[in-house]
Amino acid sequence: MSAVSRGNPLNGFEETVKDFWGSRPRRPQSGRKVAGVAAGLGNRYGIDPVVIRVALVAATVFGGFGLAFYLLGWLLFPAEGDEVSGIEALAGRGRSSMSKGFALVLAIALLPVLGLTFTGGWFDGGGLIGLALLSLGLYLLHRSRGQDNRPVPVAAFAAGPAEAGTGAFTMSSDATTSATAAAGPGWDPLAADPAGWDLPAPSPPVPPVPPEPEYERLRNSKIGPAVFGLAVIVAGTGIALNLNGVPWFSLQHIIGMVLAVLGVGMVAGAFVRGSRGLVGLAVPLSIVGMLLTTSTFGDLDLRGGVGDLSATPRSVAELQPEYHHAAGQLNLDLTQLPPTGPITTTVNNGAGDTNIVVPANADVTYSCETSAGNVNCFNRSSDGVGQPPLTGTDNGEDGVGGQQITLHVTNGVGTVEVHRG
Repeated sequence: MSAVSRGNPLNGFEETVKDFWGSRPRRPQSGRKVAGVAAGLGNRYGIDPVVIRVALVAATVFGGFGLAFYLLGWLLFPAEGDEVSGIEALAGRGRSSMSKGFALVLAIALLPVLGLTFTGGWFDGGGLIGLALLSLGLYLLHRSRGQDNRPVPVAAFAAGPAEAGTGAFTMSSDATTSATAAAGPGWDPLAADPAGWDLPAPSPPVPPVPPEPEYERLRNSKIGPAVFGLAVIVAGTGIALNLNGVPWFSLQHIIGMVLAVLGVGMVAGAFVRGSRGLVGLAVPLSIVGMLLTTSTFGDLDLRGGVGDLSATPRSVAELQPEYHHAAGQLNLDLTQLPPTGPITTTVNNGAGDTNIVVPANADVTYSCETSAGNVNCFNRSSDGVGQPPLTGTDNGEDGVGGQQITLHVTNGVGTVEVHRG
């Protein structure tokens, strides 16, 4: 890589895009994890490749464009020592270490990934947001750092003219011999004319391998702690609004907001190399967020306490219309209720076991479900992840005529059991 001053001669969008294409990152042989796309971008713009990998993973989880971007980089960025990229070599425009068959496979694999990304089949169209953010980040990086670490162009291989003869002692033509003799005799221990020697042309010197850019150690940046503090504030505010009954601030949305703050912080910190510490928080949150965005875990609720909760209402006034619990054991005993008119209650437990006991002769209409775990309601059971709720009516051994109870029981993760006392 040649060192160039940080001046920015690029005047507009079109010129910036053309300059980016002409000085595309090279996928290195060392430091790569898969194809070297993140390492190539990091070497080209002086950014820690770990930050780029985390950004691509986050863009893959929330929208899918991170995977499409990586495949595009694999196809469009040449490897070190290649004249052109794999897709250009497929079109016959130069030499690439990527075989044409493999380039064709990558191009075909890219089509369904782009389809899922932009048709709403992956996180409901979030791929458009990922496309905009990654493109904007790459554009700004090239505007600010495009003049640094520019890759050295690889010259096309040119074969020299064929030499006459096949061995070291192939004799020259008559014209060459007469010309050499006219110039003066040469001396040789074997009494052979030096003009008759057929020696191979010297090999061209191998260009030195450019050293990998060294990341300078800068002073500790304040961006990391500031972004972390802002993420804590956003998470705390979201949890507080969730506990106060604002339905939009679910656990999934809270994690999404925190990841958005971390993503902006990592992009900003990439310019000063001061946000690497945020990676350790963004990676596990991305995994948790990916799991929670599935419908399987859509019933998780932060409302209610943590620990064991037991309730035994002895009157209709003591019976709550809703029982919410964040995590732990939840026990609800309805056998002490007086036989009055119809009653209805809803039980929601985020994570843990839920056990409900109803009177022996009550007529119970129920709906029982858990996102992941076991359900046993009146000797009906289901087990697994994402199972449909068990619904029905159980009138007890005495048949119709008992107290009417309507139960709605929902668990995030754990066991649900409803039985008679």
